[in-house]
Amino acid sequence: MTKDVRLNKYIADCGVCSRRKADEMIEEGLVTINGRKVFELGLKIDPTVDIIKVSGKVIKEATHFVYFLFNKPTQVLTSMSDPSGRPTVADYFAEYKKYRLFPVGRLDWDSEGLLIMTNDGAYSQKVTHPSEEIPKSYMVKINSPLSSGQVDKLKRGVSIVGGKVRARHLAPIKKSGKDTDNNWVSITITEGKNRQVRRMFEKIGIDVLKLRRVSIGRLKIGSVKKGEIRQIPPEMAFRVFS
Repeated sequence: MTKDVRLNKYIADCGVCSRRKADEMIEEGLVTINGRKVFELGLKIDPTVDIIKVSGKVIKEATHFVYFLFNKPTQVLTSMSDPSGRPTVADYFAEYKKYRLFPVGRLDWDSEGLLIMTNDGAYSQKVTHPSEEIPKSYMVKINSPLSSGQVDKLKRGVSIVGGKVRARHLAPIKKSGKDTDNNWVSITITEGKNRQVRRMFEKIGIDVLKLRRVSIGRLKIGSVKKGEIRQIPPEMAFRVFS
């Protein structure tokens, strides 16, 4: 007997998008089951019987999962399309269109660094689920040095939109060259809320001038240059969990 699966999970497993984005597409009326448009979240389907269409196209489960590291530049939207015509990560992955990739999580418009791209919906769901508490580390340039009190406050936790969050690690970075007079810190978080790092610093009166994600779990950006793509094997992609 075939086990029914949630519609948003099936859409993600087909490599269309993440589960969260799938829910948005359902609410927007872009998904049909056996020719009937659906809007209700949480519906279950039988993949062996039901015909699912997204934006008028029949979808099928991906049989080959792929994983990419991408060093996202600033002023690039973490999305596969944009109605306003702004640059998106999809612009960099045109030659991989056949895989129907989507970004795992997000990096905001003004941030840069490590972004995972995949067609593996289950992997994406696990990486972004709060219960996994996967550490994400950033290099951050701020407008003034942190006092010991500000450091303590960030480590104890601050309340931002979405709840209370804290820095699991926070330390100054000594940089050489042109940035020697600037203020850089390394910060690690596990929650991954929208614009979390920027909002944490805003909470203590500090402006973020630059923000670069350098690792997710044990997966590091390493030598991947800005705007560069590197396909990685599954065992490397799954380092985020170890």
